[in-house]
Order: sequence, then structure tokens, then C-alpha cells
Amino acid sequence: MKRIITLALLITSSVFTFAQDETKVKLPDISLRNLYGETINIQDYGKNDKITILSFWATWCTHCKKELTNINEIYEDWVDEFGVELIAISIDNARNAAKVKPFSDGLGLEFEVLLDSNEELKRAMNVTNIPFTYIIDKSGNIVYKHQGYAEGDEYEIEDKLVELNK
Repeated sequence: MKRIITLALLITSSVFTFAQDETKVKLPDISLRNLYGETINIQDYGKNDKITILSFWATWCTHCKKELTNINEIYEDWVDEFGVELIAISIDNARNAAKVKPFSDGLGLEFEVLLDSNEELKRAMNVTNIPFTYIIDKSGNIVYKHQGYAEGDEYEIEDKLVELNK
């Protein structure tokens, strides 16, 4: 009986420890290219004293297009109000990577677009389906994640931005 109680206590304490540490997860040390061929280390976004939104997407993803379009419409307000930056990370493979710039230009995206053609960052951040969104606080900690998109989800992101700016 003592063993069962001890085991239950160990499991419970490890679950609580994991839940506490989950908010202190940092960005992985991975470099990606932007649409102009410049190499950018993803960790740089966690060190610039700004709230950063990472949005994983692809040109073939209908929900991604809708999410990016809706966020793009209010993005400048977010920049002005919260000092936020959004990084749209395309997971289009090397064959489709040439479509990313025309696609993002066609949508008139106001934010940085990075290419994760080999899905290294996607795997490192455990992104299973897209669209997938993370919010990184000013200290570089991952504080929010959301999979999928339904009309209005951008306001859930905005609520989190308000909370982080208190």
C-alpha cells in the first residue's frame, strides 16, 4: 500500500512540475530563411523585448489563408497597441516554396514570412496540424498555443495580447 501511495505522489508531483515548466519553454535554436534569402535564427525573436506571434501555415491550407487574411486586417492595430510582431512560418516543401512569396504578396501580408521547407522548426515545436499559432512573451517564453482556425480566433489571440500587456 505504501508503494502505491508513494507512486501516486511521484506521478502527481511530476505532472505539476511539468505543467509549471510548460510556460518556461523557449524557442529552439533553428535558423530559417525569409523571402529575401536572409537567414534568421528563430531564437532572435525571443530576445528582442517584443511579444511575438508565430503562425505556421502553407499555401495549400484554406484555413491558414483565412487566418492570415483576418489577422492581417488587424495586425497594424496590434503593432500600435501591443508592440507585437507576427512571423508567418510557411511549411511548404521545397517544390512549393517558390509559391510562398507570390502567395503572401497576393494577400498583402504586412508581417515577416519565413520558410521551413524541411519542417525542422515544425517538428522541433511539435506542430502537428496547421494552422498552428504560438505566442512568445517578451522574455522568450512560449505562453500560448492554438491549433486550427475558426472565424474569430484572432480575437482570442488579441485577448492574450491584452493579458500580456497588463
